[in-house]
Amino acid sequence: MDVKALVEFYNHLDRSYFIDTDMKAFADLDKPLSIGYEQTISQPSLVLEMTRLLAPEMDSRVLEIGTGSGYQTALLARFSKSVYTVERISALSETAQKRLNDMGYTNIFYKIGDGSDGWAEHAPYDRVMVTAAAGRIPDELMEQLAMGGRMIIPIGPPELQELKLVFKDEKGMLHEQTIELVRFVEMKGKYGWPE
Repeated sequence: MDVKALVEFYNHLDRSYFIDTDMKAFADLDKPLSIGYEQTISQPSLVLEMTRLLAPEMDSRVLEIGTGSGYQTALLARFSKSVYTVERISALSETAQKRLNDMGYTNIFYKIGDGSDGWAEHAPYDRVMVTAAAGRIPDELMEQLAMGGRMIIPIGPPELQELKLVFKDEKGMLHEQTIELVRFVEMKGKYGWPE
């Protein structure tokens, strides 16, 4: 991917546009902020880093788990062929759709549902971006990742997770690399945290 173009676009992407809560005033801070519904918009530097690590290409088909505010979605859509984004909270998905449509995006497809199931009917995906923490890597997402594809996903308990970069080689074998420690909201459903 063109990292220089990514950084340039990121620097011009106004994060405040993606925040409707009283947190809008703090959009310039490099920290996660509440967007309501017990969800957050990630800190900008982490969004940039995760996009850089995912390295979408202009012909990539990307699956995003957790549309949220649409901030990460905007970056992905700018640097890939198509983005299939899944959000379980309908109000967040609908607001993000309007926002991203108003920005002129036509290569984003939306689904309201359980992201841990992925979006099987459009698989396989060249890239998978997961913006909620799971107890382990969901089997469905591994299955929907194309040969030669890569996935970014936070894995671990509530307090702290490991941000994993997962590669699927041409034989279908998975290779994991831990990038850094992060803290994300929970991926609800069967891959969420044990009670």
